[in-house]
Amino acid sequence: MTVWKAMVLGLVQGLTEFLPVSSSGHLLLFERLLGTDGGLYFSVMLHGGTLIAVLFAYAPRLLQMWKRERKTLGLLLFATLPAAAVGFFFGDAVDEAFFGGEYLWAAFLLTALLLALCELRRRSRPAVRPLNARRALAVGAAQALAVLPGLSRSGATLAAGIGCGLSREDAADFSFLLSIPIIAGAIFASLLHLPQGSGAISWQCLAAGGLVAALGGSVAVRWMLAAVRRHSLMPFAVYLFALSALLVCLRFCGIFA
Repeated sequence: MTVWKAMVLGLVQGLTEFLPVSSSGHLLLFERLLGTDGGLYFSVMLHGGTLIAVLFAYAPRLLQMWKRERKTLGLLLFATLPAAAVGFFFGDAVDEAFFGGEYLWAAFLLTALLLALCELRRRSRPAVRPLNARRALAVGAAQALAVLPGLSRSGATLAAGIGCGLSREDAADFSFLLSIPIIAGAIFASLLHLPQGSGAISWQCLAAGGLVAALGGSVAVRWMLAAVRRHSLMPFAVYLFALSALLVCLRFCGIFA
């Protein structure tokens, strides 16, 4: 691992964590393209960077929720339960079954289908509904599906929120707020499994990757919030359809096994 590779991977993590295209899938793709693997320490640093980004972006809203919107805060914690349960009971099994990215094409395709279906449903049922326990649970269940590598967490939660009738703005807000406890939980779980020492990766690479992930995440979360209010999610679905098809072709040709 070199510093410039760490910065590239940090940028990929930071940007794709909040775009509905799967940060885990794109990070795996770029690791294979660059011929490197950061390991668990590097993963913790990258997730720490994106956590800082979303906390910085949502600090005023979180303070407001704590003071005046305790119900929304409760719904946020309630919606976190499905992903926490799936990660705790099935996380290791899923990681082992999908290790190496053999099924990334399928996960990208599934994310594309979710985004396309949510847009079609929104157009057929344009009425906007408020966030409640049932809709929060639906978004949380969608987040639990994102334990599959390559299935976008933000894509699944955005699709579920908009599909349940939330406004684009409310769906995006709840999706990004929901990332805070789940990213924090992923960091905590990773810390429990860290070996002694930092392995072969240098502190310069760790710092560079984490910093770029934080900066990239700060840009991505603000851009996505602005974009989702005005534009359809369909371009992301088209991109993922194309990426999935490309990966299938490369596998068929023996280039990307």
